[in-house]
Amino acid sequence: MHLDDGTTVNSAKTLNLSRTPIPGMLVLDLPVYGDGRGWFKENWQREKMVQLGLPDFRPVQNNVSFNSKAGTTRGIHAEPWDKFVSVASGRFFGAWVDLRAGDSFGTVFTAEIDASRAVFVPRGVGNAFQTLEDCTAYTYLVNDHWSAGAQGEYTFLNLSDEQCAIPWPIPLSEAEMSAKDRHHPALGNVKPMEPRKVLVLGANGQLGRALRKVYAELPWVEFASHQEFDVADKSAYSRKDWRRYGVVINAAAYTAVDAAETAEGRAAAWRINAQAAGYLARIAEDHGITLVHISTDYVFDGSRERHDENEEFSPLSVYGQSKAAADVSVATIPRHYIVRTSWVVGDGNNFVRTMASLAMRGVKPDVVDDQVGRLTFADDLARGIKHLIDSRAPYGTYNVSNDGPPMSWAEIASTVYEKLGASRNDVRGVSTEEYFSGKPNVAPRPRSSVLDLARIISVGYRPRHQIEALSEYLSSRS
Repeated sequence: MHLDDGTTVNSAKTLNLSRTPIPGMLVLDLPVYGDGRGWFKENWQREKMVQLGLPDFRPVQNNVSFNSKAGTTRGIHAEPWDKFVSVASGRFFGAWVDLRAGDSFGTVFTAEIDASRAVFVPRGVGNAFQTLEDCTAYTYLVNDHWSAGAQGEYTFLNLSDEQCAIPWPIPLSEAEMSAKDRHHPALGNVKPMEPRKVLVLGANGQLGRALRKVYAELPWVEFASHQEFDVADKSAYSRKDWRRYGVVINAAAYTAVDAAETAEGRAAAWRINAQAAGYLARIAEDHGITLVHISTDYVFDGSRERHDENEEFSPLSVYGQSKAAADVSVATIPRHYIVRTSWVVGDGNNFVRTMASLAMRGVKPDVVDDQVGRLTFADDLARGIKHLIDSRAPYGTYNVSNDGPPMSWAEIASTVYEKLGASRNDVRGVSTEEYFSGKPNVAPRPRSSVLDLARIISVGYRPRHQIEALSEYLSSRS
């Protein structure tokens, strides 16, 4: 039915969500209920809309734009936040152009919006609105607070751009527009809006160096070493403008497993692993950031032959306890990836490098043969992390190691020797008890560190066989 003010009211219409050619941009049909007195609608209903597929974008500010005359035209502005736009009165013609860096740059979508429709506009998608009736008011929710400084991050496009060729219902020559909007650049001169930044913490460790390689070509990825950002220093967090970040990868950790059994090491492990994870979780929750946190097989006691993501924690060591506590903190926030790994090998001191050095020098070592697991090469771990982020895999915990049959430390050492031309028999397998006999402050180790990889494979990332990765690692250092 139609109200006296011209508004179409369809009480039979159901809440519905549809996608557009612009990735991430959505249109919602809203039920509107009315009679001769006026109308009512649920303009924003988080639970129902999120169930339909609207991102849980956490709005923090509501703005209203009132336009006294039909033909008032504003845009095209791409802003550094997400918007949910709807009508309070009247109608408008909307035009949206993807101005984000990427393959969809320049994609156009147009639609007429009245009280029964709303649109979700992702960060970096340019908006323009032309009112079709006098006294049109549109309202929009945004997920960041407006500030004068934020205007410097806008991206603009000319309303009459020939390449986009937007079919304005009211010709722009007859429209009410600001002088500023008339002189925005053509699409060919627009600098695309980059994504919110990715911050890699602990960027000089084995994983951090691997992440530097996989993100080397992306200017919006920022790397911070321990010296540049100490994750355990609470005051460091107040010096970052966290609104500019979309993802934080926490590759910083205290990993001296045996030293953590000492009084000094215990305090350091809890400060750097557990306490810092709590700080990061709070920052991520407050600013809608996706937090990627690196976990470990040491959160388990190793009594199970294979560990999946649902196994309850049972850490044996101080290191394992501090990492389990970190996992608990990170799991409380909605946007998180806990990436659990084992036996990491990368650019730095590690078991494979040590064995290679011994083999080249003709040393015949004793190596533990009753702890079983798989190697995780840092390059593969970094690619797995990037895959989770890029594919927008469901949030949660994922095991990531290299694939292949599990091996003991002694079997891995023997394989290293063999590949470097030494004899496998130069490596003597010994028990954990024998290897650590008489050594102080030895942390208990899980006997099985084998991680079930079904979940990471199910979201499209297939880790390499560990022997293939080991061969490439050794050849690159020969």
